[in-house]
Amino acid sequence: MLINIELLSMYGGFTETFGPSDIIFEEGDIPEFYYQLITGSVKLSHTEEGKELIQSILNKGQSVCELLCMIEKPYPVSAIAISSGAVVKVPKAKFLKLLNEHHQPAVAVRQFAAERLYHKFILMQNNASKYSHVRIEGILKYFKSLSEDQNPYSYELPLTRQQLASITGLRIETVIRTVKKMETEKVLKIRNRKIYF
Repeated sequence: MLINIELLSMYGGFTETFGPSDIIFEEGDIPEFYYQLITGSVKLSHTEEGKELIQSILNKGQSVCELLCMIEKPYPVSAIAISSGAVVKVPKAKFLKLLNEHHQPAVAVRQFAAERLYHKFILMQNNASKYSHVRIEGILKYFKSLSEDQNPYSYELPLTRQQLASITGLRIETVIRTVKKMETEKVLKIRNRKIYF
């Protein structure tokens, strides 16, 4: 966990459960809470002209758009549940007080945000490539970087081929064809239709 749940509770944190496709917050909402996932996974996405662009997928223990608690700007993305789970919510003012009063959680939040920002830059560079395999491998590296196990083929990508297309800006047919080619080149493995990197 990024911040201890008991400490979050001491600052007004409470738990809410969610199911697949439930909306945690919507693009354009003003941040009122700090969110930290207890279980489940959430995607951060933006929709334009009916096409979804997934910008990130967050899992158990991670925070959701934590830096936006520190500015008065609306969310540029929606947070939508991928699976059932639970999130702890802390009112924004109490969360900022927690960070002021506890050094270690403040350091953990800054480090988590810095790591995500670093990987976002790498992701943007990869997604600017004209080569589909560079875009897909960049996504695989980004998501695997959030995993503790870095052994080859140890990471199961929690995305469908359609979601992978949405993140990379590629057509689904291109993703399917490229993933098969990457498997023959031993960049990744496919088991039971799941991608392992």
